Amino acid sequence: MGKRVLLIEDEPNIIEAVSFILSRDGWTVATHSNGHDAVEVVLADPPDILILDVMLPGKSGFDILRELRETHDADRLPVLMLTARGQLKDREMAERAGATHFMTKPFSNSEVLEVVRDLASA
Repeated sequence: MGKRVLLIEDEPNIIEAVSFILSRDGWTVATHSNGHDAVEVVLADPPDILILDVMLPGKSGFDILRELRETHDADRLPVLMLTARGQLKDREMAERAGATHFMTKPFSNSEVLEVVRDLASA
């Protein structure tokens, strides 16, 4: 089971909450907070699981994920996409971009932990 998560998120309270619950469960959590160089950050040291916000400064999570899926090194990386907008079109865009799982904010800590554990065992 993988134990390294990269969280790409720009909201400090979400970074803190997700980092805390995953660290407490034994995960090593790295964080990054902008879309400008997110693809390079992922490819430089690929995590076991990527948690990716949709709305980021510089580049959207959808664009980041599309770029990652076109890269051989990240085409199978499990990706949990987070968004404050939970409309059907957002879910469809996430699926088309290649998200493994999609979650809307606000979410429960137990829900995030369960999904990350599921992604690690898939």
